[in-house]
Amino acid sequence: MKITKFMEKNKIVRFIELGLFCVLCLLTIGLFIGGTCYINQKPGDITYTNTYEVVRNSDDEDYDESCTVCDVIYENKESDVSLIVSYSYEEYVELDEEDKINCYEYTNTKGDKFYFKDLNPSNSLIKQTARNYYLDNSNNVFSVATCLLILFLSLGVVLFFGTCFSLYEKIWFMSIMVLATIISILFPEESANGVSGIWIMLLYLLDTILNILCELLISKQSRWNFIVSVLVEVTEILICIVLMYRFATMATTLFFWLPIDIISFINWTKHKDKQEEELTIVRRLKGWQEVLILCGIALWTILVGWLLSGINIHTDLFGGNEKIKVFVDYMDACASAVGICNGVFILFRFREQWIAWYVEAILEAIINIVSGQYVLLVLKLGYITNTTYGYIKWTKYIKKNELVLNK
Repeated sequence: MKITKFMEKNKIVRFIELGLFCVLCLLTIGLFIGGTCYINQKPGDITYTNTYEVVRNSDDEDYDESCTVCDVIYENKESDVSLIVSYSYEEYVELDEEDKINCYEYTNTKGDKFYFKDLNPSNSLIKQTARNYYLDNSNNVFSVATCLLILFLSLGVVLFFGTCFSLYEKIWFMSIMVLATIISILFPEESANGVSGIWIMLLYLLDTILNILCELLISKQSRWNFIVSVLVEVTEILICIVLMYRFATMATTLFFWLPIDIISFINWTKHKDKQEEELTIVRRLKGWQEVLILCGIALWTILVGWLLSGINIHTDLFGGNEKIKVFVDYMDACASAVGICNGVFILFRFREQWIAWYVEAILEAIINIVSGQYVLLVLKLGYITNTTYGYIKWTKYIKKNELVLNK
């Protein structure tokens, strides 16, 4: 009787999950199609309506001779009018600090207003300006659509691994993803290094879903975490390239984590639990090994941090603040060192990899706060909660199998 009721409850839960999955799918497709149509609409006939004098705003400018295109913002604060004009670097250096130009306003039959630096703009310029205008106005639509897409994928993971995850694990996984999407809407990402903030946010959310799935599979002693981990590494490399920062982490990911994932998958496959083949045998470190590892982390942090701080690479992330960049360089070096230790611990199935996760999560959280990457703080919350869960599970397993493991 109890078994029958349990099966009936499972069917109801499954039905609800499938229903939400379908609703999220339809909403995501609808928003993306609607947003795309809005962006590509024709501006129609436009007529000249006004002229404004706009003044150059050079607060956020940081161009050098390596830049081929320099975008300059002109503003009329009284009328809330702004215009972006693109110059070559040669033209840019010739501009006066308080450069003023005329800005011509045109309006279409819908009441949309477009601004040009020329009185009679060409058709191609009108189309491009209108597209940029509609793109800016559709940011909220695409942000919501991106969040729904991630929730759709998250629920798909829960459905796909439905028989593998416990109720707690499903609730934990979906709670982290719902919180991540809420934060991404409340604190949208700005464009950086010529890449739209929506694409950056999508990378952050993909990084979150893949990382917490990987973490969950590790806590379950499943070797399949390394397949997911490869996707994690690819996503994090893309984030580093797009934001032009954290090169120690990018190098560690490219030359250490990707190979170690493949080797670890093979190693874990060779050490299956004899009674439960889905589990992998895990163990613990000795005291003297821990001391050597801590010394190695300190040395790596000092040397790599010093090397990175001496490299002059421009990024929009810190607003040109050199002190913050140097601080992040050293934090990045330390995080990469802990990450390497973590990779080695996972490879050899040591429980101390969870302690390394704790340390790395805290270091990463500090970097995220300094960099204004608030959505990634949700990922660190996921790290810390699942690390506690995984450490407890592995400790129980080791104690239960201690006699067998010591033979």
